[in-house]
Amino acid sequence: MLCVTDPRTANFRNFSIIAHVDHGKSTLADRILEQLGAMGERDKRDQTLDTLELERERGITIKSTPIRLDYVRENGEKYVFNLIDTPGHVDFNYEVSRSLAACEGVLLLVDASQGVEAQTIVNAYLAIDSNLEIVPVINKIDLPAADPEGAAKELEEVIGIPADNAVFASGKTGQGVPEILEAIVEYVPAPTGDPDAPLKALIFDSFFDAYQGVILFVRVLEGSMQAKDGVRLMNAGKNFEVDKVGTFTPGLVVGESLSAGEVGWVAAGIKDIADAQVGDTLTGSEVQTAEAFPGFKPAQPVVFSGLYPTDTEDYRKLREALEKLKLNDAAFSFEPETSEALGFGFRCGFLGLLHAEIIQERLEREYDLDLIATAPAVVYRVTLTNGDVFETQNPAEFPTRDRITLVEEPYIKLHVMLPEDYVGPVMQLLQERRGTMETMNYIGKRVELIYEVPFAEILYDFHDRLKSISRGYASMDYEQLGYREGDLRKVDIMVNNEIIDALAVIVHETKTYSLGRKIVDKMAEVIPRQLFPVPVQAVIGAKIIARATVKAYRKDVLSKCYGGDISRKKKLLNKQKKGRARMKQFGTVEVPQEAFLAVLSTDE
Repeated sequence: MLCVTDPRTANFRNFSIIAHVDHGKSTLADRILEQLGAMGERDKRDQTLDTLELERERGITIKSTPIRLDYVRENGEKYVFNLIDTPGHVDFNYEVSRSLAACEGVLLLVDASQGVEAQTIVNAYLAIDSNLEIVPVINKIDLPAADPEGAAKELEEVIGIPADNAVFASGKTGQGVPEILEAIVEYVPAPTGDPDAPLKALIFDSFFDAYQGVILFVRVLEGSMQAKDGVRLMNAGKNFEVDKVGTFTPGLVVGESLSAGEVGWVAAGIKDIADAQVGDTLTGSEVQTAEAFPGFKPAQPVVFSGLYPTDTEDYRKLREALEKLKLNDAAFSFEPETSEALGFGFRCGFLGLLHAEIIQERLEREYDLDLIATAPAVVYRVTLTNGDVFETQNPAEFPTRDRITLVEEPYIKLHVMLPEDYVGPVMQLLQERRGTMETMNYIGKRVELIYEVPFAEILYDFHDRLKSISRGYASMDYEQLGYREGDLRKVDIMVNNEIIDALAVIVHETKTYSLGRKIVDKMAEVIPRQLFPVPVQAVIGAKIIARATVKAYRKDVLSKCYGGDISRKKKLLNKQKKGRARMKQFGTVEVPQEAFLAVLSTDE
């Protein structure tokens, strides 16, 4: 089909802003909104498009927010801009790719003082793969350490994007914003698509409204829709009737219709957000488009963690909170589970570590819950001796060694950008984490390292270690590679000869002893002393690999024994020894919550 620009949308520009975390994306969006009069004095605030309190506090974008803006050039020509703000973090990579699919061009932001970073590269390649026009913007030129020319040169060397049309700007002062608006008109192409063809619209985001149901954020690729039209979600295979359509300013504004080339929202009485998956295609229920928009995939959680209330009476409150959060986040999943040590809780699936951290923080803040999170784990693929294959993320479900033929673990391709001074220590860290080098590229005084690493190895403290080794200069990004065979073991922790299920971990054979040693030493520090010695052991199957002992309280039974034969003293000590053995046989050790918190917050 020939892509023709319709005269009705010739002056439309759909674009996105992509950048590495903290390169000034949301601040620049604020200046664009101010310049185009989208913010009144009463609405002015930093990070206007970041709606969650947590986003504003951390200075990151979690949920993308679109906005429609009117731009008038000096010659009087009128344009309509649809700015689709995207999350910058790797956990929300799929959401970024869908947002980019709704655009014709992007502003690629590079911090003038930091240059090209890991996520700059990954996001730029996402835009290139989507055949989008890229307008380079060198941001933060007002900083004392800024080197705009160097950053533009780095962009050409690293990614191969010509910097001839790069705009030098400052999101803080507003310098260069008029030039950016002109560059959008000049370089970003107008949308194509036939408004008279059958409806075809891409869903790039959604949220749940208590009164209207699921609100879909869509980019109409072909055709048009209005209230009372019948629509169909192609991948979900369900039909609905449109209640309202409209655009963003950035709030929801009801309109008459949406046609090819436009970005807007649709309310169609959809009750379940699981039906409205990001990346699905919306078409007519009667006359349907020939094929869905390519590249749809349901959001797959890759990191799993158990969430338990510290007070068991809060279990129902936690369930309600999780159900409410799930309404606005289709990528988040949870199912009930029980632990002998922690009681009733939920096994939750997340897109990544940041996603897990944000969900937990939102539960604690917005729903006033006090939670314990178990150590995050990835999904392992286990082939049993009888030929069955099953996937598990819970170490408690891991089968015994005699039933396993092979275990596979997920791998990632890790991109690390850093100054050349820190290459040695960072490579050592990557080797510790079982990484294998793929390539190493020198770009001026900076180095790009590309490694293949088991996903489980970067889950805990890898990012913190990377930042501390490189004094904050290194940046990282990763993409999933699939599964590979690994020599993995399940390490159980026993207290007083009883296995504590919540502390089981799956770890590579080379690291079993060091991790077991760390955990038992930590446990021995925090378990309260008893009247008898308490052994804390790390075990693999029936083999004990590490042990620490919580010493017993001592009573001086010899204090009343003045002098006399040594046999009198031995008699008293043996009597005490028998009493201890009897206490140990019938005594139980309560492992306090602080012990779990201490172990779960260790370096590993």
